[in-house]
Amino acid sequence: MSKLKKKISIPAKYHVKKDDEVVIISGSQKGKGGRVLQVLKSKARVIVEGVNLTKKAVRPSQDRPKGGFDEKEGTIHVSNVKVTKAAVGGKKAKE
Repeated sequence: MSKLKKKISIPAKYHVKKDDEVVIISGSQKGKGGRVLQVLKSKARVIVEGVNLTKKAVRPSQDRPKGGFDEKEGTIHVSNVKVTKAAVGGKKAKE
């Protein structure tokens, strides 16, 4: 038997855009808010500044002789965020 890949339908556009202010409406990060850093259309997820932080161990290197941990934002499904303040403007007009 072969495994069938599940097709994900990708909407043409989402209600959130880069630089929008959003608040998380469900999940473990509920109630937190921040600015959208990136929208991943192919996965239907967004990255919000300062929300859903994950830690990753880093090996020692010349820049960081002791190694340590890096914190970076994880993704959140687009349906779990609500826009509180939309980004204004767009492309700047050339002068």
